[in-house]
Amino acid sequence: MIKMLALLLARRKLTARQIAERFEISLRSVYRYIEELIVADIPINVERGRYGGISIADTYRLPAGYFTKKEYEATVNALTAMKSQVNDEAVDDALEKLKRQIKDERVDASVSGGIIVDGGTWGDTKKFSDKMQVCEKAVKESLCLDIDYISRGGVHSRRVIDPHVLVFKQNIWYVYAFCHTRQEFRTFKIARIKSARFTGRGFEPRKVTREDIPLNFGYRRDELIALELEIEKEKLPDAEEWLGIDNIEPRGNKFVAELSVPDDDGLVSKILAFGGGIRVISPEALREKVKAAALRIADGV
Repeated sequence: MIKMLALLLARRKLTARQIAERFEISLRSVYRYIEELIVADIPINVERGRYGGISIADTYRLPAGYFTKKEYEATVNALTAMKSQVNDEAVDDALEKLKRQIKDERVDASVSGGIIVDGGTWGDTKKFSDKMQVCEKAVKESLCLDIDYISRGGVHSRRVIDPHVLVFKQNIWYVYAFCHTRQEFRTFKIARIKSARFTGRGFEPRKVTREDIPLNFGYRRDELIALELEIEKEKLPDAEEWLGIDNIEPRGNKFVAELSVPDDDGLVSKILAFGGGIRVISPEALREKVKAAALRIADGV
């Protein structure tokens, strides 16, 4: 199974027959081992049919602790020396796999024009960085992606998308892409992409302007709620990061924010997370929701 995983990392897509012939095992054994790898949470996709095959997500990399950088370099050097003396296809494949691992290593923070953009998250294990790298390449080279997407409600869906633009808003990365399933442009949160793989096909980019991209990311005007919040001074820094400093102004000994935000299930939880440091002035219906949720917490319900 480890050899099969290494081969998939090097080639990214093979047929079951190619794997069977390579390791001199039956097709049944190939599918059994692949099933074990999938159970181990390795994003392998099996497609039947004439143009099918066994592929591994382009966002997948070996765990960071698999080798240190020096161990990678030492192994590559040793295999390179061995290759010059032994004509072995297995050595070529191992070299290709290891070189890909080293080449794909990238620092989460990049500097361009005096600006630092950190695409990672707290406790990032480079999985997010790998997804960003794949999405960035797809946008630049107009390559179709097959993604496993998890909605806010926890629903998995497989989509083939044509990524056109990467968007960064409120410290969150999105990809604006044409969705083949919905036959329309949609905005996908990159953190909610579980895995992504190149389909091997390209697409003809469509003309997209800033006005075409819904910067409210799918929220219609009737899904937004006008808020007026009163903020305690000690909670001001956190409130500024959530709401933006331009939406907050001093009023007496307190601070007040007036703006429209998505009216979803996370709004009450977000307000409660401030532990009483934010008070809802309006609308009244939201005040009652926050009050009811706080009482349920106090009662241990």
